[in-house]
Parts: sequence; structure tokens; C-alpha cells
Amino acid sequence: MTKRDYYEVLGVGRDADEQQLKSAYRKMALKYHPDRNPNSPEAEEKFKEAAEAYSVLSDPQKRAAYDRYGHQGVAAGGSPGFDPNAFTDFNDILGDLFGFGDLFGGGGGRRRSRAQRGEDLRYDLEIDFDDAVKGLTAEIQVPRLEMCGTCSGKGAEPGGLVTCPTCKGRGEVIYQQSFLSIRRTCGQCNGAGEIIRRPCPQCKGDGYKRVERKLKVTIPAGVDNGTRLRLSHEGQPGVNGGPPGDLYVLLKVREHPFFERRENDLHCTIPINFAQAALGAEVEIPTLDGTETLKIPEGTQTGAQFRFRGKGVPHVNGHGRGDLYAHVEVRVPTKLTRQQRELLEKLRDTLPVENEPREKGIFEKVKDYFM
Repeated sequence: MTKRDYYEVLGVGRDADEQQLKSAYRKMALKYHPDRNPNSPEAEEKFKEAAEAYSVLSDPQKRAAYDRYGHQGVAAGGSPGFDPNAFTDFNDILGDLFGFGDLFGGGGGRRRSRAQRGEDLRYDLEIDFDDAVKGLTAEIQVPRLEMCGTCSGKGAEPGGLVTCPTCKGRGEVIYQQSFLSIRRTCGQCNGAGEIIRRPCPQCKGDGYKRVERKLKVTIPAGVDNGTRLRLSHEGQPGVNGGPPGDLYVLLKVREHPFFERRENDLHCTIPINFAQAALGAEVEIPTLDGTETLKIPEGTQTGAQFRFRGKGVPHVNGHGRGDLYAHVEVRVPTKLTRQQRELLEKLRDTLPVENEPREKGIFEKVKDYFM
């Protein structure tokens, strides 16, 4: 049977580079792999055809000979058929997708499980408003797993590990499928190559123990509700020698009875009576650094705002602070003494009635002009 052109098999042009060849072969291999097409001789042949094409075109010398002389040029240097030894990068193409290692039986020795990073942990910490503004060092107790010191994480007492009878200690088993020798993780030992016969009495065979670990957390000044702090390598331990995860401390800041925070600015409401609003006054207001004098000018109305620069919340890990805004609220008394009532009645008689028009408005003046 006449062989198809290798470039046509992979669906690439003759100027395709190494990455384009690998990508094209990956696509073909995934489509026609025997694991995905069981009992399909046609898919198996197409898989072999794609593998043969890639084994030739991925080799610079074989590709040069093929480009010049075609299939005869490749056959002149040896067997032109499928060559498993040419696939030194086959794991890189398909290994992670199908979960097996050396597909063609190459390479020996015991399979090693991959090192895995430990899981991250979260710890919710509630702090006072003043502590969030000024910063503090807090001590927390975090429940987490730690390697068992008795068995060093093996999960077995001394002499309690035996070689897995299924994989003979390799950590993987080999399945023969057509021309492929497929290696897969052993299901009995999960790739460890050993089975626990006598578990460690301390950790009950887990290799890890749950402990309460005391840690100190440095909380910088200016943190806010929802701020997340990371403590590197304080999470769950890694697997197979992998690094531990991180611990994330999520802050919840209690509300302040007087101040309202808006980013790095503080806002507060200052109540005054109508005499202070009308005549003007000086009142003492609290700040984060003590008290400040607020000068209220004559005729101040409810909602008037006064700004104190640099009296707000510090910027986290930065310079400067926000501002403090004092909002005036004129309070009307709900109960009056007889003397206060008499004084207010005399004052009322001397003041203009605000809800009666004293002069024509602009619309009335325009109306009169055109009449």
C-alpha cells in the first residue's frame, strides 16, 4: 500500500517548525489513541501512521532525507516504520493527559510519585477598630496537619512496610495494548511501591497528626475589614517532599461607636444646639490622637462639614494618613423649661418668618415684566 506524505498525515506545511509538528501530532494522537478508540483497527492504524510521521519529521536528519528523497530516503537509513526509540519527548506530549509515564517501555527503575504542594489554609481573625488603625501583633492557634515524628510520615511502624505484590515495588503496572506498553500508577499502593502492614500507633497509618499550632501574626497599621494577610509555608504539609502551603489570615474589623471609616478617611457626626449654630461656638471633638478644637462659625447649618487633615487612618505599608471629616448636626430640644420657652418666644417675635415671602421671586418679576 502506498504511504501517504508525512506532512499530509500531520496536516502541516513543509515549512512547519518543531512546535507546529509537536502540536499537530498531539492533536492526532489524542484523536486516534487506542485508549479512546477501543476495538477500532482503523483508529489504531491512523495512530501508527501519525506516530511514524512524527518520528521522522521530528528528527532533523531523517526529515532532511525525507524532504530530498521521500520515503525511499528514510528507508535507506534503516526501517522507515514506527520507531518507539525516537520518542524521547513522548511523555511531554501525552503523559499528563493520559496519566501514564513511558508509553513504550523505555526507562527503568522505580516510579516516583510527584511532589505536591500542600493545601492553603484560611483563618478568620476579628480585631478591634483601634487595633486595625494602629496595628498589633496577635497570637493565633491554627489547627493543621504535621508530619508524624514517630514514623517520619511513612505511616508505618519500623518494619511495617512491605513491597506491593501487584507492582513488585515499582509503583506502576504495565499494560500491553497492541504495540504499546502503557505504564499506569498501581491502584493497590497508589504509586508508593509499598503497602502498610503495621500502621504507626501514633498517626494510625496516616503519616500526619492534627495539631494546634501557635503562630504570631503581625498586623500592620491601617488594615481594613476583609484585608488578607499571608503567612508563607504555614499551611498544610506537602506530599512526597513537596513544599507546604500558605496560611491566609482574613481580618474582620469591629465597628467603632463614633467613627465611620471610608477607605482611609474617618467621618463623625458632631451634635450642637441651635444657639451654638446661630452664635458660633468652640467644641471639643475626639480624634484618634486625642481631642481637637472645632470652631463653629455663626449661622452654621445642619450638614456643614469640617476637615482635619492627617487625622484619619494610616495607609497600609505606605506613607501618610487620611483625613477626619466632622459633620455638624443641629439638634432641636424636645423638652424646654418655662424660662427657656419664654426666652424662645421673645426671640421668635423678633425673627422674620421664614416661610412668608418678603419679596417677589424671579419668576414673578419676569411675569410682571411681560404683562
